Amino acid sequence: MTSPQALRPFRHRWFAAIWGATVASNIGGWMYSAASGWLMSELNAEPIAVALVQAAATLPMFLFAVPAGALADITDKRTFLLIGEICVTITATLFAVVVWRDLTTPTNILVFTFLSSTAVTLTSPAWQAVVPQLVPKRDLSSAIAANSVGMNVSRAVGSALGGGAATILGVAAPFWINAFSNVGVIAVLLSWKPTTLPISVLPVERFGSAIRVAFRHARHNSDLLATLIRALAFFFFASAYWALLPLVARTQLGGGPSAYGYFLGAIGFAAIVGALLLRGLERRLGPDRVVIAGTAGTAVALVLFGTAQNWWVAFSASLLAGASWITVVASLNVSAQVALPDWVRARGLAIFVSVFFGALALGSVFWGLIGNLVGLSEAHFLAAAGLLAAIPATRRWTLHAGARVDLAPSMFWPAPVISEPLDYDRGPVLVTVEYMVAPEDRKAFLKEAEKLGADRKREGAYAWGIFEDVEKKERFLEAFLVESWVEHLRQHERTTVSGRALQSSVTAFNRGLPVVSHLVAHR
Repeated sequence: MTSPQALRPFRHRWFAAIWGATVASNIGGWMYSAASGWLMSELNAEPIAVALVQAAATLPMFLFAVPAGALADITDKRTFLLIGEICVTITATLFAVVVWRDLTTPTNILVFTFLSSTAVTLTSPAWQAVVPQLVPKRDLSSAIAANSVGMNVSRAVGSALGGGAATILGVAAPFWINAFSNVGVIAVLLSWKPTTLPISVLPVERFGSAIRVAFRHARHNSDLLATLIRALAFFFFASAYWALLPLVARTQLGGGPSAYGYFLGAIGFAAIVGALLLRGLERRLGPDRVVIAGTAGTAVALVLFGTAQNWWVAFSASLLAGASWITVVASLNVSAQVALPDWVRARGLAIFVSVFFGALALGSVFWGLIGNLVGLSEAHFLAAAGLLAAIPATRRWTLHAGARVDLAPSMFWPAPVISEPLDYDRGPVLVTVEYMVAPEDRKAFLKEAEKLGADRKREGAYAWGIFEDVEKKERFLEAFLVESWVEHLRQHERTTVSGRALQSSVTAFNRGLPVVSHLVAHR
């Protein structure tokens, strides 16, 4: 039975409207995906050729998600989404014309799949980043799970309809439906008036700086890093069945496009059920054990796909694969969301998406090559073995459930005192903080100071150090470098409630008040 908690996000009008419109759009997208994979298998049935369709669909997420996330963080998200969704519609319409005029070749299937996925990539980080604007924080986890349900409703319906529409209405039908499925999303975005977020008086971040800061934050965000490592280990091996499923349906089972669509639909249906049960599983097992269970389930599904010689085995494998997929994907997504503060959310999620789809793209090509070299069944078995080996190899990277830290802005840093106005682009800026610490507290102080150093880097510092006075043993100097004066001012806005607590734990060792200095590089 569905938990009332799972339905709470739908009480919020714009979440419900956007959810419904994106489900309709994604149904068209999954019809496109099913039809294009099958179309390629008709034109070229080599495993590597079919796997390249999956690679072309996922590679743009690896290449462009981070720049897209940076743009989403530094521009108006609603406008950005509108432009992106219009580009998606134009690209889909052009390919529908190509298929309708019977001009398809393996090359233009890959080219248009790549272009269509690129257009989707531009909007993906922004869509994820606006979720906190649609629901309050208490409903965020349920909203993310609801989005996963929506994605899998789309997969179940779209995949089945894609094969059926191609069989009944002609091969061009799924592509035309996809082209028009995005109209509802555009209409909702035109109507939506997002809640106004606190406006910074500082100028908009520059594009290159925004990307550098995002990678620096990710490098020093241990919770996000753990999520990325777990994602890489899972998606590389799990990509095998996504890439090779058209060939399982065609060569192992002798089926047509409808059969392939039904298998994809079964994966989506099972994922819906898994998403509805996920909150209860996480409460009982915790996110780490849920991901382990989903990884093991995916390994079993791969073995079943490899051995499938009849429809029931393949159908059972599809159900198990779908339920396992959603438990892993939703848990990893929530872990990434709650590990990120608002100011870097779109960029941080874009890095997660890059790892997600980069692993899928690389894995699709890899398992296609393995299928060519050793056979279809053997490729599935090797991928299953890799997943099982990844479970103990990644256990030490635990997922984040959001309870340990408060990433709300604290705004507790006082404004720096300056003798005369400074240009925003002056820099680099050296900030020093002087502490006087008793000798008996030295070890504990340095341990807490190291944690503070990671926090400074997450907020924008590109170098940090703690220095001990060789003459005056009680004197310590913390120093960190920031690219420019405006970047240091942004640090004042980015400091979180948890960062404030960490700062307090360090200054508790100080005898008196810390002495802070700001030094700007001479031109």
